[in-house]
Amino acid sequence: YFHASRETLAKRKEADRLKQTVKTKGKFSKREKSDKPPVEAPYVPPRLKRLAKGLPEKTVDIFEGMTLLELSRRTGESVAVLQSILINVGETFSSEFDTISVDVAELLAMEIGINVRRQHSTEGSEILPRPPVVTVMGHVDHGKTSLLDALRNTSVAAREAGGITQHVGAFVVGMPSGTSITFLDTPGHAAFSEMRARGAAVTDIVVLVVAADDGVMPQTLEAIAHARSANVPIVVAINKCDKPGANPEKVKYQLTSEGIELEDIGGNVQAVEVSAAKSTGLDKLEEALLLQAVDMDLKARVDGPAQAYVVEARLDKGRGPLATIIVKAGTLVRGQHVVIGSQWGRLRAIRDMIGKTTDRATPAMPVEIEGLKGLPMAGDDVIVVESEERARMLSEGRKRKFEKDRLLKAEEARIEEETESEEGFVRVELPIVVKSDVQGTAQAVADALRTLNSPQVFVNIVHSGVGAISHSDLDLAQACSACIVGFNVKSGSSANLSAAQASVKVFHHRVIYHLLEDIGNLIVEKAPGVSEMEVAGEAEVLSIFKILGKRRTEEDGVSIAGCKVMDGRVCRSGLMRLLRSGEVVFEGSCASLKREKQDVEQVGKGNECGLVMGDWNDFRVGDVIQCMEPVIRKPKFISSESGAVRIEC
Repeated sequence: YFHASRETLAKRKEADRLKQTVKTKGKFSKREKSDKPPVEAPYVPPRLKRLAKGLPEKTVDIFEGMTLLELSRRTGESVAVLQSILINVGETFSSEFDTISVDVAELLAMEIGINVRRQHSTEGSEILPRPPVVTVMGHVDHGKTSLLDALRNTSVAAREAGGITQHVGAFVVGMPSGTSITFLDTPGHAAFSEMRARGAAVTDIVVLVVAADDGVMPQTLEAIAHARSANVPIVVAINKCDKPGANPEKVKYQLTSEGIELEDIGGNVQAVEVSAAKSTGLDKLEEALLLQAVDMDLKARVDGPAQAYVVEARLDKGRGPLATIIVKAGTLVRGQHVVIGSQWGRLRAIRDMIGKTTDRATPAMPVEIEGLKGLPMAGDDVIVVESEERARMLSEGRKRKFEKDRLLKAEEARIEEETESEEGFVRVELPIVVKSDVQGTAQAVADALRTLNSPQVFVNIVHSGVGAISHSDLDLAQACSACIVGFNVKSGSSANLSAAQASVKVFHHRVIYHLLEDIGNLIVEKAPGVSEMEVAGEAEVLSIFKILGKRRTEEDGVSIAGCKVMDGRVCRSGLMRLLRSGEVVFEGSCASLKREKQDVEQVGKGNECGLVMGDWNDFRVGDVIQCMEPVIRKPKFISSESGAVRIEC
């Protein structure tokens, strides 16, 4: 049986065993009775129907008009399997060389468990120049929103909580030259890193705002990294040049040391000195942006289905789920069916950034759409489909894929938690329900809270949603013993009363660093801490007294160390450590502690006492006795000047 498989070997062994225990008489056979207990059958591993070629990590590129054979080659799945899936979803085909749409290709890939990346065509019958999309990035409180206010003569910064931006804003600014530029304003706080990355991904030009009196800071470096990873050109705006402590040359030197090649030293990065407060240098900034846009020769396809990108999403009480999007190519028309992430809907209305209703949205135009069935995630692509049936089918497939990936991540987290508990780590869980006014901010707050994970406390975001705190949120928090974080949202009086009755902690905040500070203190309070031995006091041996035992011999006696407490206190319940010439010679418990012939529990600094250590009689004058006590060491919440926070154990 050298070439036999494990299944064949198991079957042959089972057949041989049956032949030995079965006697055949004529036409019938009778099994012999045996008093022995039944023997377990050998384990036969099941034969896998499909090898591990559909792993979640695998991602394939799909495009409009690809054939079934091409999709089979890219996914590694047989054509017959793909054809059976096509029949199940109601699609017709005649051969493996038939072309399929990109939506059907994504459905097939999701059914076999493979991630896809859509490749959009840039070809079209009508390709026209489009305005640039400019993202303003930089460190917190360096004047990004104030600079945009000066460009469009508004005052958004004055209405921001704490004077810092905590959303992604999109709007079109008409320049004095007659051209228009689409601006994206991103938050500068450390907690909104993901929102800045989304802004860099959709933009054509990044305006890096650096305060002349503050210089390059951590979020400035992070914005540079986001722009480089997205391969987007940078225009530097040195703001606050009107302040007395402004030093633009120092800022230029710092940027040069970070690899930004400015035009002053022969590079290709423009640097403009501006002042948002005095509205100076804005014409030079406009000229630099338009010059950069001309060099890039920005054009987009106008005809055909639109390709768009979700910048922000929120839940309106009267209009339902709303999504702020920027069209990258094509034209988005009211009444079309769209799929955004795992949500779908029919566009009921399209509004520009001033709230005016329009029938269509062209490239580089930020608009707000309504008519979705659910709230999409910030950063999702907007896909236009031909029918409601196709939109619903694609949305359901994505939801199944999303739920499968979520369960896989939860299982990995559970296994990691079990491994840590086996290694002896004591880790408690802090469940949190996050509610915010917009989807992007809710994601950023949840990600910022996850960064507060520590070896002692695991921050578990059980739910993250948009809208006011409702009774269902309170029920969820009460069921899993969670606290609720409301960011830029309100809760009604009935919800507050229910939270007080259910003993659910509710945190309301409008500024991100106040929220992180409160949750950080809650984590420190909830952490079990680490037990450590700490020196409570030290005593020096001044004299030695010996008491003889019943046999009147020194071996049978007890040595008493006459000590003076030099520092701290000596407790009878503590662990005693005997030091001689700086080296530990004995550790043990205290058998007796007396002061003035009275048994005491502890002796303070400057007092003399008599001390007996268990199983140790070899005291010498000059020895040092340390009293060790167990203490619980709690983690610390640390917040840096840049806004970054962490839990240090």
